[in-house]
Amino acid sequence: MDKAKEVENTFNHSIQIGERKTLYITGVKKLENFDNEEFFLESVLGYILIKGEELELIKLDTFQGTLSIKGKINSVNYLEEGNKKIKTESVLSKLFK
Repeated sequence: MDKAKEVENTFNHSIQIGERKTLYITGVKKLENFDNEEFFLESVLGYILIKGEELELIKLDTFQGTLSIKGKINSVNYLEEGNKKIKTESVLSKLFK
C-alpha cells in the first residue's frame, strides 16, 4: 500500500469551535482555497465549506491532517460530491470578475 494512502486512512475527523472565534479541524486532506470570508477544504469525510468574517489561517498541517482558523465563524457545511464542482466554478468566477 502506498504511504500516502496509509497516512490518509489513519486520519480521524473532528471539528472543534471555541466561542465562535476559533476552529480546529482534524482529518483534513487538502485546503482547496480560502480568503477572509470562506475556506473550502477536503476532509476524509468529504468537502467542507466554512464561512465567516475576518477569517485567518493559523495553522495547516497536511501531514497530520489538521487545520486551525480564527475569526468569526458563521457556518460550517459539508458538501455532497456534486456540489464541489459548483463551488469550484464559483471560485473561478470570482477570480475572473
